[in-house]
Amino acid sequence: MRSFRQFKYLTVATAAAAAFSVSVQAETLRLLTWGGYAPQDVVEQFEKETGIEVKITLSNNEDMISKLRATRGSGFDLAQPSQDRIVSAQADFDIYKPMDMSKIETAQIIPSMLAATEKNTQFEGEVYGVPHVWGTSGLIVNRKAAGTIKDYTDLCDDSLSGSVSYRLKRPTLIGFAFALGEDPFAAYGDTEKYQAILDKVEKKLTECKPNVKAYWSGGDALLNLMRSGEVSAAMAWDAGGWKLNAENPDIAFVAPSSGALGWIDTFVLPRKTKAEEAAYKWINFVMQPEVAARITESAGNFTAAKGSDEFVNDTLKAQFKESFPQADLDNINWYPPVPAGLEEMEGKVLDRVKAAN
Repeated sequence: MRSFRQFKYLTVATAAAAAFSVSVQAETLRLLTWGGYAPQDVVEQFEKETGIEVKITLSNNEDMISKLRATRGSGFDLAQPSQDRIVSAQADFDIYKPMDMSKIETAQIIPSMLAATEKNTQFEGEVYGVPHVWGTSGLIVNRKAAGTIKDYTDLCDDSLSGSVSYRLKRPTLIGFAFALGEDPFAAYGDTEKYQAILDKVEKKLTECKPNVKAYWSGGDALLNLMRSGEVSAAMAWDAGGWKLNAENPDIAFVAPSSGALGWIDTFVLPRKTKAEEAAYKWINFVMQPEVAARITESAGNFTAAKGSDEFVNDTLKAQFKESFPQADLDNINWYPPVPAGLEEMEGKVLDRVKAAN
């Protein structure tokens, strides 16, 4: 039988071992993120400067929520969902924990984007997200073949029969709604009004079907359709348009006259993070302007880091300025949080459009 002294020694030793284990775990940051957001050279510099190992798992919005829901907020220390996917997931599944904004070097972040994210990720009085990478969807246009395209509904012009492409996803519904003179975001709290807007969009998209060469699902497929000339105008992301423009100056990303649709991918803390301090260190590190510019080069999209655009390559800088004069930048329609039930309504509309003759 062990003596009390042996038992006390073992208890102390066990506690020390546990403390050591937590310390070791805290030196590893498990990051759940998108492709391009944590380039190898940035990871290596962070690891060298901090001694913290970074383990990366690539994901997307739906998969992030699914993973964290399955583990009740454990398994990762920092995640990067879009700002409009945070509040509903937190309300439904309690998978995140609030941000301690005092630990964020907010002076490094563009104030308007910081304010927008604080507003759109607030739940029960607490802020859950910090902005990181942002971008838009709008129009990619071959100016020689479709130079008159200015807005989403112009894709339905008779002159473009069989030569346009877009996704059968919610951004297409939202974009067409704005182009038809509606404000779908303002109707988020009124399902009857929102359904009326969706009905209007459904009618337009059904009429537009003869113009559609293909409903694209993967970005590479769309880029190849534009490269081959099979498609002369499409609704797609800005980064894809800039990539094509670098290959063919006749192709450009155009901000629609009714407003590009803007998204912001954030930083959030999973509820059971084991390396919270490491997470804050990573956020503050990657929001340094010169580091952020390297992420822009990798991901193809700009970040919310103040002044980082000064450090990107001249080509990307010129493309951005051409696509987004200040008026178009100010006209971006930023995605707010999606209320429960809306995506189900949208899904039914998309199914009917797909099935329509």
